[in-house]
Amino acid sequence: MPKQIIGILLKKNGNMKKLYIVRGIPGSGKSTLAKEIADVHYEADMYFTDFEGNYNFDFNKIKAAHQWCQSMVRMAMEYNTEKIAVSNTSTQEWEMQVYFDLAAEYGYQVTSIVVENRHCGENVHGVPADKLEQMKNRFEIKL
Repeated sequence: MPKQIIGILLKKNGNMKKLYIVRGIPGSGKSTLAKEIADVHYEADMYFTDFEGNYNFDFNKIKAAHQWCQSMVRMAMEYNTEKIAVSNTSTQEWEMQVYFDLAAEYGYQVTSIVVENRHCGENVHGVPADKLEQMKNRFEIKL
């Protein structure tokens, strides 16, 4: 039976697994929220964190970081993890599409959550102010 059909059947029976896509600019609290609402949480930034907790961002590896994040979500879905959260900036619709596709394939209900930085959270990864402004200006919301 195709996985899309299984997902429809699960939804009708009320046993739907959940994928939370937690979006927002750096410092908004995406990671904190994702850890609170899900069994497992993944984000591209994890790719740049070593075993000692040091963050070593390399822009040239951003594509690999997102591919890693996607593969981790796929693996969690293959293990039927009940609640999964992905917390990336996801400022544009196309950046989330792979997660929507995975959710359909594995029978997950998707909830997209936009986290606002109303608390003036700290941008712990040192993203420059001009980059933050670019993210804000391209942020797409589908209502």
